[in-house]
Amino acid sequence: MSDRAINLAERLSSFSEHWSPKIVGDYNGNDVLVVKVQGEFVWHSHPDTDDFFLVLKGRLIIRMREGDVTLLPGEMFVVPRGVEHCPTAEEETHLLLIEPKGTPNTGDPATAAVKTKI
Repeated sequence: MSDRAINLAERLSSFSEHWSPKIVGDYNGNDVLVVKVQGEFVWHSHPDTDDFFLVLKGRLIIRMREGDVTLLPGEMFVVPRGVEHCPTAEEETHLLLIEPKGTPNTGDPATAAVKTKI
């Protein structure tokens, strides 16, 4: 347990790679992560969990077969479990994610990015 506030901007400034989520805390068995994204991710789904996105900076488009959702800073969206989606950002965008520990960001452990704690 930390007795210090976590500064998300500070944590985000500590790395530059895209689509590589970093764990900044934990909450009731969930990882709290920050990630920088740019370009298009892969189409994927999570069969066992919803997918939570909160935009801190930039603009995120979550493409889904049923239609797109566009998020601006301060906006969040939850993709329901099992729904195929493809996050896309035309400019570098900073996100806060909350997901159960061990959840692969691609929905498949074989292709998922390795998460590191910062």
